Amino acid sequence: MDRAGEQTVVDRVDANGDEDTGDAGVGAATGEVSYGQRIRDLAAADPDGTAVVFAPRSGPEVAITRRTLDDRSTQVARLLTERGAGPGTLLALALTNSPEHLYSSVGAWKAGAGVLPIRADLPDWERERLLEVAGVVLVVGDIAGSAVPVVTPADLAASVDRPVDALPDVVALPAVAVASSGSTGRPKVIVSPLPGVWAPLTTPPMVSEWIDLPPAISQLVPAPLYHTNGFSICQGMLMAGGAMVLMEKFDAAQAVDLIERYRIGCFTAVPTMLARMARVDGVGERDLSSLVYVMQGGSACPDWVVEAWNALVGPERFFLTYGSTERVGLTIMRGLDWLDRRGSCGRPFETEIRILDESGRDLPPGETGEIYLRRPGQTAPTFEYVGADAPPRTDDGYTTIGDLGWLDADGFLYIADRRVDMIVTGGANVFPAEVETALSGHPGVHDVVVVGLPDPEWGRRVHAIVEPVDASAPPSASDLDAFVRTRLAAYKVPKDYEIVARIPRTDAGKVNRGTLTAERGG
Repeated sequence: MDRAGEQTVVDRVDANGDEDTGDAGVGAATGEVSYGQRIRDLAAADPDGTAVVFAPRSGPEVAITRRTLDDRSTQVARLLTERGAGPGTLLALALTNSPEHLYSSVGAWKAGAGVLPIRADLPDWERERLLEVAGVVLVVGDIAGSAVPVVTPADLAASVDRPVDALPDVVALPAVAVASSGSTGRPKVIVSPLPGVWAPLTTPPMVSEWIDLPPAISQLVPAPLYHTNGFSICQGMLMAGGAMVLMEKFDAAQAVDLIERYRIGCFTAVPTMLARMARVDGVGERDLSSLVYVMQGGSACPDWVVEAWNALVGPERFFLTYGSTERVGLTIMRGLDWLDRRGSCGRPFETEIRILDESGRDLPPGETGEIYLRRPGQTAPTFEYVGADAPPRTDDGYTTIGDLGWLDADGFLYIADRRVDMIVTGGANVFPAEVETALSGHPGVHDVVVVGLPDPEWGRRVHAIVEPVDASAPPSASDLDAFVRTRLAAYKVPKDYEIVARIPRTDAGKVNRGTLTAERGG
């Protein structure tokens, strides 16, 4: 695809903001502006400044200037408008991480439309079902046979001939929706009611409570843009004016290379990504000193991964979080605090938490129940579900997404697992995440998923699916069993171990536990 205005780059993006980020002129603006206007303001203030560095899996990185982002997104906005996008509409982006994804996202906002990123490799039947549920007017991607009108990559490339003068200023409402199959496998869309509006920060980022942040900070985005971890960070960085390095597809060794080469200031990753980066050969000898902070999110983090990153960047710069796509609440803690509370994912940050039993009664510290969260004083939902029932909410506005956990006496949260994933074996409850965490610490285990399979004696037996580090010399079942028995109570130890060549995770690090269970007769 022709990428006019882009250039190959080999120089670095400074983590300390030495490269002009467009504060002059932009910072003088007060009040709220639309996403489209914000991109125009940044381009006007620093047209040749780097907005994004795109890092493909192979080949040289590509720099996208602020002017190129503004011009190309305007051209794409004209194309999308001609095809039916506009205020009050939603379009789907079935694109891999790429400059075209960014041009299309910003272009949609300039047209007044909301954006629903979806996986580019969804099977036709699954994609069509999702598009129908979402009610999108357009889908952008390299697909054929869709019931929804399609804008192809060739169409995007041809839009380079369109004018770049500004379109009428509009605000997308809603601006973003996120696709999820959740635990049921049925497609649903989580729609945020927030408009596509940027406003100068009125409060500092949450990590600034512990560390001093530079005026501008470069950020690596290793996650796919169809996942909230990737898209929300990308969205925020585009509007904040910081420099961003966007990976086409996560690769642990490449991620470490990019941090060194571009002097990355921060990144957020799921535990699977962090685990693989921690096991890159020689990572302890690499220069990661530019990292101001590293943030974990997405799921519970194994102890050995926290220990590894505490060692790599320092426990005061590694942060653990817990939240959800629905954004009903958040917890956070430093790796330094984790040392005294191993297994915790932090204390509430601008969030209130209740742990309730199945009857809706509050449980005392130390007892496991369903986690309910809300923002202080928040009584109305912070999101809307399309295609599925909304998750349970209490009368006073606390919402659960189905996770189980407990609070200690000081209010630190500990995650047990998803309720739907819990295995009842011999009358005892076993949380797969706990068993996975224990097994993942074995040096011969590259990845692991634990499921419950039917068993005539136990009702359900704990079954571990293991992807070894070395497929030619995998750990034996007896070795794994001996290892995990030093870390778990006997009833939690898997009854059997299955070695596989690869565990089928998405680019976001997720796995369909239900599919793996069904494939094994569950």
